[in-house]
Amino acid sequence: MTSPSAPSPEKIFPVSWDQFHRDCRALTWRLNGIGPFAAVIGITRGGLVPATIVARELGVRMIDTVCVVSYEHQTQGELTLLKPPSEQTMALGGGTGKGLLIVDDLVDTGKTARVVRDLLPDAHFATVYAKPMGKPLVDTFITEVSQDTWIFFPWDTGLAFQPPLRDGSA
Repeated sequence: MTSPSAPSPEKIFPVSWDQFHRDCRALTWRLNGIGPFAAVIGITRGGLVPATIVARELGVRMIDTVCVVSYEHQTQGELTLLKPPSEQTMALGGGTGKGLLIVDDLVDTGKTARVVRDLLPDAHFATVYAKPMGKPLVDTFITEVSQDTWIFFPWDTGLAFQPPLRDGSA
């Protein structure tokens, strides 16, 4: 990822479907004692998969989305709020998000998290992965990675041969 406020990625962290699912379940274990939650709100697009897994594991049937655009492949640009939570979901959270769970795959610089936090200041915010710049904006996460790490999520990659590290490929 490159952006004016964040360093260029120096480290690559590929995450498999299996690992991501385990990390989402681990996130759910941490969240289990915090709820109950009236609804889960996934931040699109990356938060949709973990929101689905977390909602399933917690037994939450009300799932909504907040649609925010900030990335184009590996470049972070201006933030655009495309869709806030529905009026019904907002009402469940008393207009401030109390009793609601926001889920995203990653908090990076915190720009997206700040927009969503401003919409739902009392919601519980959970991410699977967190980078130092965004970590203060989330309540619960599983794995911290350095700010200069780019995470390749399973939906971003395909199976391919990986040469050994000693060959200088990584």
